[in-house]
Amino acid sequence: MSAPLLHLIAGARPNFMKLAPLVRALQADGRLRWRLIHTGQHHDSAMSGVFFDELGLPPPDVSLGCHGGSHAQLTARIMQAYEPHLLADRPAACVVVGDVDSTLACALTARKLGVRVAHVEAGLRSGDMAMPEEINRRATDAISDWLFTTEPSATAHLRREGHPDSRIHEVGHVMVDNLLHQHRQLAGAVQADWPGQAERQIALAQAGRYGVVTLHRPSNVDDPTQLDALIRALATLSLQLPLLFPVHPRTRARMDAISMSTLLALPPSLHLLPPLPYQAFLALWSEAALVLTDSGGLQEETTALGIPCLTLRETTERPITLTQGTNRLIGRNPSGLVEEALRHAQPARLSRISRPPLWDGHAAERIVSLLARDLVTLN
Repeated sequence: MSAPLLHLIAGARPNFMKLAPLVRALQADGRLRWRLIHTGQHHDSAMSGVFFDELGLPPPDVSLGCHGGSHAQLTARIMQAYEPHLLADRPAACVVVGDVDSTLACALTARKLGVRVAHVEAGLRSGDMAMPEEINRRATDAISDWLFTTEPSATAHLRREGHPDSRIHEVGHVMVDNLLHQHRQLAGAVQADWPGQAERQIALAQAGRYGVVTLHRPSNVDDPTQLDALIRALATLSLQLPLLFPVHPRTRARMDAISMSTLLALPPSLHLLPPLPYQAFLALWSEAALVLTDSGGLQEETTALGIPCLTLRETTERPITLTQGTNRLIGRNPSGLVEEALRHAQPARLSRISRPPLWDGHAAERIVSLLARDLVTLN
């Protein structure tokens, strides 16, 4: 009898980082087969293709080629494209990670065909139903058979929502697994020709320290007035703390539509970069004095490496980064950004990093062990 088969779903950039440690754990365990399904949600090389090489992921077994359009259109296209592969393979389980449209689309399609669903990074809640990700994570959790959580608050959310303890497993964080693995690789990596490396050296020479910025949430970049004000605040901050800003394609498109006077007046200390490969970006922010972001994953990664992080959002679904980490919520009002950033920028790397429980680099091993225990027994 052949080993039970898993479908591993990747769609957007953060998914690849979370799947890489799962693939390593599956290879080491050996009790389960797996196929990697790439939906295509992030399809350009800068946002996905290069990640397979950097993260040690094999090429996808299936590429669905679904990208673009509204949330409803993309979700529907992924469901239609994924269904034939479910029917052909009849996997023992569909493993989805995170909270992007691909996560919900594949979970729904699998569950409707009677395939069990495992949700990695379950139970996170921001309470903000205007975020598409919040809807995706709540809906995915509602139909999942295994709920793998990263922190106690996620476990508590699931219990309050009526999920039985038998389905909830607090295992740690696969994103941190991957981060620690990749960070160890940096010591032996050749960084001289990496994108952004020249700007990093300039920033270091200018001030002896620098900050890193990422912005892509609709609440920050879709409103031209809000985006214009944020860019102006970042420009002002950069005069005291040089900033490296890899610009997400979504943000770049929105920046092209704001006032040209703002963009033309940007000081050279605000370095606008293209999207960076994973290791190049890690090399930049892991030595930064401060990270400013609206990303969920970066809140956790900065906590894992002890880098101060200011999150330009009103809420976070990752409260452990506030209570046991280096993250601070500062809201979306640009007026206080400069003062908050200068207050929290660290003068030097922390000598000792305190990580939340189970953020030890072994979450993927725990997940694979639990899945193998359940599925091999069923098989």
